[in-house]
Amino acid sequence: MEKVLFKHIDVPDQYRIDTYIKNGGYRALSKALKEYTPEELIELVKKSGLRGRGGAGFPTGMKWGFVPKNSPQPKFLLCNADEGEPGTFKDRALIENDPHQLLEGIIIASFAIGAHRAFIYIRGEYYFGAKRLQQAILECYRKGYLGKDILGSGFDLDMEVYRGGGAYICGEETSLMESIEGKRANPRLKPPFPASVGVYKNPTVINNVETLSNVPHIVLNGAEWYANLGRPKSTGTKIFSLSGHVKKPGNYELPMGVPLRELIFEHGRGIKDDRKLKAVIPGGVSTPVLTAELLDVRMDFESLYEAGSLLGSGATIVMDQTTCMVKVAYRIAKFFEHESCGKCGPCREGTRWIRQIMERIETGKGREEDIELLRDICSNIAGKTVCPLGDGAVVPIISTIEKFRQEYEYHIKHKKCMVDLGERFV
Repeated sequence: MEKVLFKHIDVPDQYRIDTYIKNGGYRALSKALKEYTPEELIELVKKSGLRGRGGAGFPTGMKWGFVPKNSPQPKFLLCNADEGEPGTFKDRALIENDPHQLLEGIIIASFAIGAHRAFIYIRGEYYFGAKRLQQAILECYRKGYLGKDILGSGFDLDMEVYRGGGAYICGEETSLMESIEGKRANPRLKPPFPASVGVYKNPTVINNVETLSNVPHIVLNGAEWYANLGRPKSTGTKIFSLSGHVKKPGNYELPMGVPLRELIFEHGRGIKDDRKLKAVIPGGVSTPVLTAELLDVRMDFESLYEAGSLLGSGATIVMDQTTCMVKVAYRIAKFFEHESCGKCGPCREGTRWIRQIMERIETGKGREEDIELLRDICSNIAGKTVCPLGDGAVVPIISTIEKFRQEYEYHIKHKKCMVDLGERFV
């Protein structure tokens, strides 16, 4: 299938505006400003079926439509480039290699919602990406794609890059807004939702890098074209960040609904050293693990949900038969404990307790009651925190206990890991 977002990803100097324009760039912006009203653009994106690529999968056009149309308050468009989910590196590739594709999407989205100021909130560690974006924005101002009266349309837009605070929690949309306002990145209670009360208490739309990068292609090719890519309820293509025990890790842009088996064995060239597949985390560490029996599941929102997991960010982490699932859960538990902002008691205390118990089991000091204790702690975190970090922290614990309980029991009984003895699970 022909690529959409990665069509020109390997073109030399694609990050420069002249090369981008030569390859068809900013035609969608001109078309959007001249041929569409803001309302028509929102309807176009709704009909395309585009859903958020940051993890939640919320319909993009619907989110744009929530912004009050007649509000006298200024409106903001925020691009979430705080790519902090472990195993996810798709947005980085888009930003560093084809930044103008993203900028064109942001400008069109801003026009659609009536925003005259846009921010790109980029992960603090992405220094090179931030430089690329700043250079691209400067080129846009010089060419008249940003600033006053863009392409003679009467539409004004200013854009700037905001480097993130270096924390996983900054990727949560309300924490991101707090950080932009110069505050500690603690999540806000919802409602009110950002569409009505966002940055500086003004209407705000927040979209992911991959989501916004799709917008120019939808404008150029139409909603029906995009809706015919992928699956009926999961339209378009998706960039999957494939990593772990595969022979060819990397970013792969494929139609929504591609079978997991095809992603791993055709595009990823199979398992390293031709070992057996044991488990896959399909959408980042905050999504439930899948066993090898579910290798034919389709990689889209609905199919993965029915299989007991989630698409998330599309970060697909592959684990072979030599992997200790208790150690995997322990490492993830350490991550979530470290990244908890501390605002909510269940998350602040619960992630620490989970890490302590997991450490006890992993180091051969586990107790028989620890498995049920973990389940009890997780039940007192899930659904009881302001933001989804608490839910994400319990998912790897619960899913590994459910799918690989025998490994937990072996750790506790024998004070060591099963895979170290060569008794490996498929």
